[in-house]
Amino acid sequence: MNGDCLLDTNIVIAIMRRDPGLRWVLRHDTRYLLPSIVVGELFYGAYQSSQVSANLHRLSQLTARLPVLPCGAETADHYGQIKMTLQKRGKPIPQNDIWIAALAKQHQLTLLTRDDHFRWIEDIKIDSW
Repeated sequence: MNGDCLLDTNIVIAIMRRDPGLRWVLRHDTRYLLPSIVVGELFYGAYQSSQVSANLHRLSQLTARLPVLPCGAETADHYGQIKMTLQKRGKPIPQNDIWIAALAKQHQLTLLTRDDHFRWIEDIKIDSW
């Protein structure tokens, strides 16, 4: 899967809002994947919103177009390693972001994000947008 990109929640929200600033970020020659964790965060946001049906519909369209990358036992192993390293360094980050980082590390994917705390994690490629 080398060369593919994993999308963090903040860029997926920008995609769903049709942010015009994404034109220079998203490339046609790249395959983009959604972490299952991000999809869960988006479902949570949709159910909390004032436009539940419309947001669920947009989310359904997005997940029909982009592959969803699930977590498994290997992902959990990476999660445990990353969390322990961050804890030892005194650099905690949100739990869901550790899972997203674990998927990026496991599959050697570049993570598209605006969250700087991902840079504290070794062996993952980050691309800010």
